[in-house]
Amino acid sequence: MAELQDLFVSKVRVKLIQAFLNQPQEMFYVRQLVRLIAEEINAVRRELSRMEKRGLVKKEARANRLYYFFNKSYPFYQELICLTAKTVGLGAEIIKHKNALGNLKFALLSGRFARRMPRKSEEDIDLLLVGSINLNTLNQLVRKAESQREKEINYAPMTVEEFEFRKQRRDPFLQKILMAGRVMLIGDEEEMVG
Repeated sequence: MAELQDLFVSKVRVKLIQAFLNQPQEMFYVRQLVRLIAEEINAVRRELSRMEKRGLVKKEARANRLYYFFNKSYPFYQELICLTAKTVGLGAEIIKHKNALGNLKFALLSGRFARRMPRKSEEDIDLLLVGSINLNTLNQLVRKAESQREKEINYAPMTVEEFEFRKQRRDPFLQKILMAGRVMLIGDEEEMVG
């Protein structure tokens, strides 16, 4: 049975969870994880074994290597994706630079972006920010994330007034964003959708 104590027992486990969920489509072999998280090989092996027993990861033999990947049917998978999106990459940068970005009421990442899945269409938004936004700071953060991901990030900054106007008018662009899966970085989700 999945319990919260399964998750946050050690710093090695936290680093492994971040590595797996920052690239949820990937499979990793042990030495690759050791290099990625900069921890001792025995500590990584021990933690992978514990995580496998608890159902967090699965393993698969290929050629002469054992590959590990995160178990997407783990009961806390969605919650861990959200936590990881807030602690690594663009989500973490938005939260860290909240004050420098201006007066943000809402900030969210699309669920597909958080899971590193491709957009369904080129018009889909990866990041939505609502408030009085410092566009120079936002552009710097987005460019940095784009270079790390090696992928263009679609983002939409809006004033609170524009957001409320579009929401009231049931604007198709905004409705599509509000109906899709998301990871809230800043603000109350109920207030945003309601």
